[in-house]
Amino acid sequence: MPTDARPSPFPGGRPKVVVTRKLPEAVEARMGELFDVELNLDDAPLPREALVAAVQRADVLVPTLGDKIDAGLLGQAGPNLRLIANYGAGVDNIDVETARRRGIQVSNTPGVLSDDTADMTMAMLLAVPRRLQEGARLMEDEAAWTGWSPTWMLGRRITGKRLGILGMGRIGQAVARRASAFGLEVHYNNRRRLHQQTEQELRARWWESLDQMLARVDFLSVHCPHTPATYHLLNARRLKLMKPEAVIVNTSRGEVIDENALARMLQAGELAGAALDVFEREPAVNPKLRGLPNVLLLPHMGSATEEGRMEMGEKVIINIKTFADGHRPPDLVVPAML
Repeated sequence: MPTDARPSPFPGGRPKVVVTRKLPEAVEARMGELFDVELNLDDAPLPREALVAAVQRADVLVPTLGDKIDAGLLGQAGPNLRLIANYGAGVDNIDVETARRRGIQVSNTPGVLSDDTADMTMAMLLAVPRRLQEGARLMEDEAAWTGWSPTWMLGRRITGKRLGILGMGRIGQAVARRASAFGLEVHYNNRRRLHQQTEQELRARWWESLDQMLARVDFLSVHCPHTPATYHLLNARRLKLMKPEAVIVNTSRGEVIDENALARMLQAGELAGAALDVFEREPAVNPKLRGLPNVLLLPHMGSATEEGRMEMGEKVIINIKTFADGHRPPDLVVPAML
């Protein structure tokens, strides 16, 4: 049982909860049973003025990654806003430090999406070297395919190749386990080296230098969060360190990669391909990346499973209920974690 119990800050333990986007029906129904909840039935992103109104009347705000909860917005929050229960694992959409200074706690939903995102990463990692997106497009034209040929639509085998993982947290480790099963040699760069036992279990080699790892891998999978330190971490200089036959997969945050530099190198044949599920200016997609045969673009669907979305909602509910009962939310985010 939590040891930091305090009286519930809400009358009857039912906080006013404002949800910014439509959630799975079962999650919304359960919220309605437990809280005084205000839902977004239209599932349209809230404009800035609506977000301002939400933080002014809410005890608890439930935003998603598309909602920018910055210092300016938090400065307009009402005195009753006590918790921001983010529907998502990443919190780069929230100014956590400003929230803390204003006495507003922030929680997230870690762990539940690791397998879903890792599965999608492996699908994307297979799709580009085996040219799946090109083949699928060809099949839309009835006259494009005249039959099997031994030299047509040749891709590249992934078994025996080197996979570099940038960011070895829960998702990166889940990718490493899957990659080993496909015969990939796993390398990784992380802020902190994993324990030796974990490295052995994952059969992963740590590189202290990201530059040195990039020069040696055939595939790179991005799994680090977006922070000021990781913005354009993969800039033009670092991308040029990679082999011309290398493929980049990103299911993390688009801001980690300099998209303009990436597009130039893909167009020039200085990289073999890319598979991107996230983008630097979502939902906008860099037009230089569209239409390239060696690029797979997906609409941020790496974690989009029914099971994952339900489990995210359950974590949000647990965080709110625990906080309303006078305890520390189990998934509390603090600036030191970022």
